[in-house]
Amino acid sequence: MAHECSLYEPLPQHKVRCTACARYCTIPDGSHGFCFVRKNVGGHLELLSYGRAAAVQIDPVEKKPLSHFHPGSRVFSIGTVGCNWRCLYCQNAEISQEHEIQGRPLSPKQAVDWAEQLDCQGVTFTYNEPTIFIEYALDIMAVAKARGLFSNFVTNGYMTPEAVEALTGHLDAISVDFKGSGEEGFLRKYITAKGPAPILETLSRLKRGGVHVEVTNLIVPQVGDDPEACRRLARFVCEELGPETPFHLLRFHPDYKMLDLPETPIATLERLHAIAVEEGLKFAYLGNVWGHPLEHTYCPGCGAMAVERYGFTIRRWRLDDQNRCLTCRRSIPIVGSLPKDYEPTFVTPLA
Repeated sequence: MAHECSLYEPLPQHKVRCTACARYCTIPDGSHGFCFVRKNVGGHLELLSYGRAAAVQIDPVEKKPLSHFHPGSRVFSIGTVGCNWRCLYCQNAEISQEHEIQGRPLSPKQAVDWAEQLDCQGVTFTYNEPTIFIEYALDIMAVAKARGLFSNFVTNGYMTPEAVEALTGHLDAISVDFKGSGEEGFLRKYITAKGPAPILETLSRLKRGGVHVEVTNLIVPQVGDDPEACRRLARFVCEELGPETPFHLLRFHPDYKMLDLPETPIATLERLHAIAVEEGLKFAYLGNVWGHPLEHTYCPGCGAMAVERYGFTIRRWRLDDQNRCLTCRRSIPIVGSLPKDYEPTFVTPLA
């Protein structure tokens, strides 16, 4: 279901320059960009995956991961095919690395209709890189906002200033997922991307634009677990985005073309967590380690547990109706509050 893109520039000889992601692909007539879904047709850039959802699912917002944004809410998650990265361990490679346009027809209105019918409070663009289908996402966001639903991206952040400008005022929250702390050599070898500069600029621009930002950092053992790289990233987040920015250190699981590495040792994650705290971050978390005490939110004022989590489930909420710690009354920077009728429906039983 082709749809003309808005983020591109016409060039001589019917070429176009895509301005959605930081690759800035120059695309001859009849060819695709690196993502496979943005195609030059007669000097016009078309989004081939518009209105075609390759993956849809109901998720807790905590799965995104967003720990400080409308806790306990349900989101209607949407993904298409294609990607602007080539992560060798991608857990969604069956759609992100797919070259054929496929997926069920899903118009923006239908997407929001489903979200409402399934009792979701927001729509999430995830599973593959949403920047490459930004025009489709923006149209869904417009319908969602008109009906009182929030919208968020789960993204690698490899955007352009033009894309950030298009999202500003429409996107409510974003989880930007670094790989190996954004170390340049790691990105080139395992991602097929250049250095982290575009991602860092995206984060700064989104923050200035009023978007709620959380940062994740997937720690790949042996090849992407450098402590100094993590320190540099944590320092950037603290200085540029603020010390109260949630920072998630995620455990790697072998997948796709990187099945030879083990899962990230928990001790490695704990060491990197300590570094993030040393750099001044007040809300650093471990992810994909269910049952670990560093899943919880602790009050920076008194150290009391403010929110107890198990995976994507909130087990105990120790904040008042203004999100202040019940022990010392310090305000905890969480957008929204836990719904009074919240039920932990996404629980995996303890072993």
